[in-house]
Amino acid sequence: MTLKRTAFARSLRQNAGLAEQRIWALLRSGCIDGHKFRRQHPIGRYVTDFACDRLRLVIEIDGAVHDRDDVVTSDHLRQADLESLGWTVLRFTNDQALSNPEAITATVRAHARLITP
Repeated sequence: MTLKRTAFARSLRQNAGLAEQRIWALLRSGCIDGHKFRRQHPIGRYVTDFACDRLRLVIEIDGAVHDRDDVVTSDHLRQADLESLGWTVLRFTNDQALSNPEAITATVRAHARLITP
């Protein structure tokens, strides 16, 4: 099971959309106050878009498909599961990632300040 999940995460990294690529450029290599994020990181039974173990923070970049009722329900259940594992989930749309990525980094910084002294 782990090998399949790892292969799936790898394929997601290789086929990332433009919004995810832009956000990854801002998160990678500790660019946000030294916090290390991983891309397409497996947590429990899910593969998250971005995750920082130190902050226990997940960032999800949602495309238009996430507006569908069935996907909204699935996202809600997924988020509840991740939160039950001790993670905080921040969701942003593709439009937010492409038009105002600085707002995403500001939100991540603000969240990090709440957690780390």
